[in-house]
This record gives sequence, structure tokens and C-alpha cells, in this order.
Amino acid sequence: MFAYTFKKSRPMNTKRNIYKDAEHPFAQFIRIIGKGKNGARSLSYDEAYQAFSMILKDEVLDVQLGAFLMLLRVKEESVDELAGFVQATRDQLNFKSLQVDLDWSSYAGKRKHYPWFLLAALTLAQHGYKVVMHGASGHTINRLYTEQVLEYLSYPICSSDTEVEAQLAERNFAYLPLHAISPILSDLIALRNVMGLRSPIHTLARLINPFNAKATMQAIFHPAYRSSHQQAAFKLGYQNSAVIKGEGGEFERNPDAKTLICGIQDGEMYEHELPKLTVNRSPVEEELDLAVFKAVWEGKQSHEYGELATVETMGIALYAMGAVRSFEEAMPLAQNLWLKRGAASEIAE
Repeated sequence: MFAYTFKKSRPMNTKRNIYKDAEHPFAQFIRIIGKGKNGARSLSYDEAYQAFSMILKDEVLDVQLGAFLMLLRVKEESVDELAGFVQATRDQLNFKSLQVDLDWSSYAGKRKHYPWFLLAALTLAQHGYKVVMHGASGHTINRLYTEQVLEYLSYPICSSDTEVEAQLAERNFAYLPLHAISPILSDLIALRNVMGLRSPIHTLARLINPFNAKATMQAIFHPAYRSSHQQAAFKLGYQNSAVIKGEGGEFERNPDAKTLICGIQDGEMYEHELPKLTVNRSPVEEELDLAVFKAVWEGKQSHEYGELATVETMGIALYAMGAVRSFEEAMPLAQNLWLKRGAASEIAE
């Protein structure tokens, strides 16, 4: 049996039902999505915005929150719902205006392969692209999270927009955990082990783009979410974005499979498929030894699958940022940037 700890940053709203003579204001939103097969419907954008604003302001009882999140999980959130939730979150942020080239979400963690996407992000940062990565750790058992790997590589974990600004100035890369963006969202995503299922929080967190970066990248587990992420980003007004079914749920190109990119380029939606690159499926790692990962990063060891995944992921990012005009241009440039990367120790000083 697994054991876990659930760290709360706020008291949960566990008031008993005091609404015996009048309906709780949030009840209407539960009723809309939960009124049976024939009576239920998705929330409109405005309804989703109102509902999630109440959640973020801690105006919802826990029993309502659990019902709401699981009803959404069962029916799957619509594009309007997702966009409304994200915009409500963005409107409650109070961050500095920073110049950021790429917003990179990292919420899944890795289990079978190393987080090669992280080396793609760090390489881009070494070459002058300003990258902000945000994510959450520990919500799913037996996974290796970005926060752990960055600490191993001696990269600091930011706790505020001021620290993000400083890290961008120093290294062109900053990682901000979800609890520093929204403590309430962090508490909600941690309910994964309580509910036994992921909730829409995992989806919307990827789309927050807290510093209004010029381009955003999100990965999904399930192919059906690819289009909804793309359309939600479009509805939110994002001009440049890329969504893929990434390895392990992170934004990382899997060389063993075709990769369909659902993106936005200069305000126009597009789809582009990258071909499978390997003949046989690459073996999974027996263990994720970060000493091996660091050795590859520092150029002391090679890893055929990992370096291919890193370069290909970097190529998608270069195209998403508008640094190249085509994917045919992107991949050779990415390979060149990877070969010219500096040692991690030089960057970390």
C-alpha cells in the first residue's frame, strides 16, 4: 500500500450545510453539468469564468468542489470551460511584466525515460532564449519531477516573480512551481491522490502562461485533449503555441512514434505531423539515475534516444517561437545548438 503526505497551504472549506432555506451560489454550476444525460450541458465561457473565480476566492464548499471537479472529469471539459477557467486564473495573478520568449509547462513527471525536454529548454536558454517553466511535483506517486532534476543540476526553484526576473537576467531560464503561482491550484492538483483521478486542474494549469510569453508549449496524455488545448489557447488570444502528445505527458518528442503538433503560429491554427524516427521501439530505462542524465548534459556521456528526443523537442520549440520558418529549418538549427551547448557547471556558476 502506498503512503503519501498531503501538505495544505490553506484551511479547507469544510463548513456543514447551512443553506437549508436558500441555495448556495455555486450550486447552479454543479446543476448545469450534472443534470443527467439529457439535462446536462457544458458551461458557457462566462459561466466557467464565474465558477472558477469562486473556487479561486475560496467561496466553495469542499463537497461542492469534489462534485464539480469529478463531473467535469467524467464529461471532459469543453473549450469554453477550459478557456474560462484559465482566464479566471490569469485575471487573479499579479505578476511583473517580464520579457519571456517561451512558456513551458511541466506537470506530468517522468517514469520510463529521463526528462530530456529539460535539456532542450536549458540549451535554448544557453543560446539566449528566455524560458519560463512552471509545474507541480509529487501529485502522482513514483514519478520523477522537473523540480527534483533542476535541484540536482544546481538550478534554483523560484518562489516569486522577482526571483523569476533575476534568474532570467542571469541564466535566461527560470522555474516557478504552481504553489508560487496559485496556492489554491496547487492544493487542488494535489488532490490527485485523494480522488484517484486527474482533474481539469492538470489541464488548465498548463495553459496559464503567467508572464504572457510570446509562445507557449503544452503536452497532453490523451490525444483527444490536443485539439481542446489548441482551441483554448486560440480563444485565450495566444498568438504562438504548440501542443503535442508528449512522452510521459511532458512536452517531449518521442522519436519512436509520429508526433502530431496542433499549434498556433502568428494567430493562425495549424497541424503538422513529424515522422517516426526509429525502426524499433527504444528500451525504457531500468532506473532514472540522475548522474547519467547530468553526464549527458555535460557532454561526458552519450545517449542516442535522449539526444534525439532533446534535439527534436528543441526544434519544435524553435518553430513555436518563430525562430525559424519551417520544421525543416528547425531541426538542423536545434542540432547545432545542442552540439554547441556549454557545460552545465559553467552555466550554473
